[in-house]
Amino acid sequence: MTDTAIATALAALQAKVGQQVHLSEWMTITQERVNAFADATLDRQWIHVDVERAHRESPFGAPIAHGFLTLSLMVPLRGLVEADKPIAPGVRNVVNYGLNKLRFANPVRVGARIRGRFVLVAVEQVAPSVLQITEQYTAEIDGETKPACIAESLMRLVF
Repeated sequence: MTDTAIATALAALQAKVGQQVHLSEWMTITQERVNAFADATLDRQWIHVDVERAHRESPFGAPIAHGFLTLSLMVPLRGLVEADKPIAPGVRNVVNYGLNKLRFANPVRVGARIRGRFVLVAVEQVAPSVLQITEQYTAEIDGETKPACIAESLMRLVF
């Protein structure tokens, strides 16, 4: 990609700083998804996977999703796996670079629906064909005022 194309993409993204750039559809958190995450991460704590015990003993009255499951859903909720919908024209790759801030503010009970709200915080050019964007990801829980997760994520856009 030419320097002009990178400069154009940078300017277009900078114009969106401070704005909501994406709001996902609602996603239901199922016990099957929680169990699959537990198996993948070897975190099979009863509060996540033992439905009967969680209903009986958990302060939440039901099994809850792992906080890191809620965080990991940032990628599909943002639409980063949809190759036909790039964040900016000419982006060939999106690389997760890390997190600046992360809080799990509210547990997500199995059966609840979450969605991702994304606000562009910053954008900068970090290499000749790479832009770095910072976005705030807020995982909202349907029917609740307090979000499940608030994270400031860093992504590298490779042109």
